[in-house]
Amino acid sequence: MALVLPNGARIVAATHNPGKARELAALTEGRFQVASAGELGLAEPDEPETTFAGNAVVKARAAADACGLIALADDSGLSVAGLGGAPGVHSARWAGPERDFAHAMALVERRLEESGSDDAAAWFTCALAVAWPKGPAVVVVGRVDGRVSFPPRGDRGFGYDPIFVPAGARFTFGELEPAEKEAISHRARAFAQLKAALFE
Repeated sequence: MALVLPNGARIVAATHNPGKARELAALTEGRFQVASAGELGLAEPDEPETTFAGNAVVKARAAADACGLIALADDSGLSVAGLGGAPGVHSARWAGPERDFAHAMALVERRLEESGSDDAAAWFTCALAVAWPKGPAVVVVGRVDGRVSFPPRGDRGFGYDPIFVPAGARFTFGELEPAEKEAISHRARAFAQLKAALFE
């Protein structure tokens, strides 16, 4: 029997990041009742894996097993060619325990300057995982390419959005309207795959 996410199901977005929780809820197009792991008081699991897909499954599995709901988890980050793909899976760690992404963006700029590289090519990766309580998990990966640009511009979005300009665009993710970003983002591309695979 194929795995499906039935319309109207109550699911948990396995994140403590309010911005990410909003984007995940928006992507579900009102099909589900979505609560975040933060709202439910769930603990944040360690993320020991070396890939976005691996960490997404860890987060989805932890949330599903903890609360008994189907869980949707995201692991995503910014990779910069001039930094050998960093910060990559460590994107959140660069922001520190306070999730200070102004600090993280400044760190990207400083590390690029220190590297001597003028390669501003960058990409966002998003792995989305769905896990059933004590059951299976499904994971998909989406990517959007572009470049980093300094200084940061725009106060929309979250994370590294103000320094990322998607390919063919003039504006950063931080400057785009939410609907414009959602139409082209790494998260939207991953979600399209998930929707095709799991939605009724």
